[in-house]
Amino acid sequence: MLISTSELNSILNDPDIIIADTRSFKEYSEDHIPGSVHLDLFAFHWIDTTKQGIENFNSQATKLLSFLGVTSEKRVIFYDSVSGMLAARGVWMLMYFSHQNASMLDGGIAKWRRENLSLEIKANNFKPSKFLGKINPDVISGFENIRDNLDSLKIIDARSTAEYDGTVVRAAQTGHIPNAINIDWNQNLREDGTFKSDDELSKMYDIPKDSEIVTYCQGAYRAANSFLVLKKLGFKNVRVYLGSWGEWGNNTALPIE
Repeated sequence: MLISTSELNSILNDPDIIIADTRSFKEYSEDHIPGSVHLDLFAFHWIDTTKQGIENFNSQATKLLSFLGVTSEKRVIFYDSVSGMLAARGVWMLMYFSHQNASMLDGGIAKWRRENLSLEIKANNFKPSKFLGKINPDVISGFENIRDNLDSLKIIDARSTAEYDGTVVRAAQTGHIPNAINIDWNQNLREDGTFKSDDELSKMYDIPKDSEIVTYCQGAYRAANSFLVLKKLGFKNVRVYLGSWGEWGNNTALPIE
């Protein structure tokens, strides 16, 4: 799920790769990795995990990935400023649609720049496809799955401590999902913006390997980063709660701590 700067640099001219810059358009327009297209994943925000909500998410995500030009033959590489939450969200989405070849650039464009690798300013056009993904229900969670299994799930809250304890208010209710453990996603990264070593991460995520885990944050971006870390560490049963606190915290019928 990770690709190094040196490996990406060696395959820039491969016609079977798609490089997606998930930063803001302003940042993309200033400079970007050669050949990359701009994909604003923050605009594709989703906090409805009712049955109808998930069906609509599937439909909209399929359109988005068709626009990006994804086919089964393509290797798709997402990058961010660092090993960030937007690139992670892109990788998680392709895993959700059973696409086998999705990666994020470890260290993002910050590491690319530090190594003085080539950049360009000209915008690149999409080459749309007819994307046909197969839904993988094992990597996504809705609110009902969490509500009905609160005592058996390991729930990881990837938000800041202030959001977790309710000091920062971003929904109708404050606090967190009952029993959730707070591990801020920023702790996944070294100071240089690359992922920490597996040893360091394993100490943070000291959870039995056979646990059923759900990650969440405010909108399932930071949660996607923690999801990738857990998969990298070999956890098999990990899901991202797509609605996250944006859904849970605004539904007063759901329990909170």
